[in-house]
Amino acid sequence: MSTKDYFSGHSKLYATFRPTYPEDLYVFIFKHIKNFDTAWDCATGNGQVAQVLAKHFISVEATDISQQQLDNAFQIKNIRYSAQRAEQTTFPNNHFDLITVGQALHWFDLDKFYIEVNRAAKKDGLLAVWGYAVCSVNPQVDEHFNHFYNHVVGPYWDSARKMVEEEYKNVPFPFEQIITPKFSIIVEWTLEEFAGYLTTWSATQKFIKDKNYNPVQEVVKLIQPYWNEKEKVTFPVFLKLGRT
Repeated sequence: MSTKDYFSGHSKLYATFRPTYPEDLYVFIFKHIKNFDTAWDCATGNGQVAQVLAKHFISVEATDISQQQLDNAFQIKNIRYSAQRAEQTTFPNNHFDLITVGQALHWFDLDKFYIEVNRAAKKDGLLAVWGYAVCSVNPQVDEHFNHFYNHVVGPYWDSARKMVEEEYKNVPFPFEQIITPKFSIIVEWTLEEFAGYLTTWSATQKFIKDKNYNPVQEVVKLIQPYWNEKEKVTFPVFLKLGRT
C-alpha cells in the first residue's frame, strides 16, 4: 500500500484553517491513562494534538510523513518532531503510555500500523483514534455545502474518506475497547474562515490541480446571503479508544 500525502502542498493553509479538537475529548482520554511519561502523536500535521499532549506528558514524539507539515508545527521544548511513516518508526519497544491519531487513521495501512502500535506501546498503554465528520451550519448553508461536498469535489475524494463518513464504525480495532461518548467541535467562523477550511480539503486540492481553479469561490457566492458576520459551525467528533 503506497503512502498517501495529500497535505504537504498546502501545509500553511492547513495550519491556519483546520478546526481544533474540544477540551472534553482530551479530558475523557486522559482519565483512562495510568502514567504520563511518554506519548506519540502519529500523523501530527501541524502539531495541534501534540501541543496539548505536551502540557500533560514529560515527553511527546510527533510524527508525520510530510516534512512541510512539520515545518509549520507548533514548537514546544518537550515535543520532538520527526518525519516517519505510521507503520514503521524508530521508536523503542514498550515505550509509550498513549498513542494518538487525530483525523488520519483512514490514510494508514491498518494491519501494519496496529503491529507498530503493539510494539511501541507499553503494556496497558492506550491508543486513541478520532476524527470529525461533515459539519453543519444552518439549513440554507448546509444545502449548498452538501452539494459542494458530494457533487462538486465529491469525485475527488479518496475512497478512504468513506471511513470518516461512517465515523470509523466499520474500521477494524483489535484492542480492548473502551466505550466512548460523542463529542463536538463548535467554532464561530467568518465566511472567509469557512472558505479557508474548504480549501484545505484533499478533494478540493485535487480539483484545483485538475481544473486549474478553486471551486470554493463559487460555493462561497451561493452561501454568502445566508452567512452573518460569524456563524456557528458544528462538527461531530467520534472516538475509538483501546488498551494495547
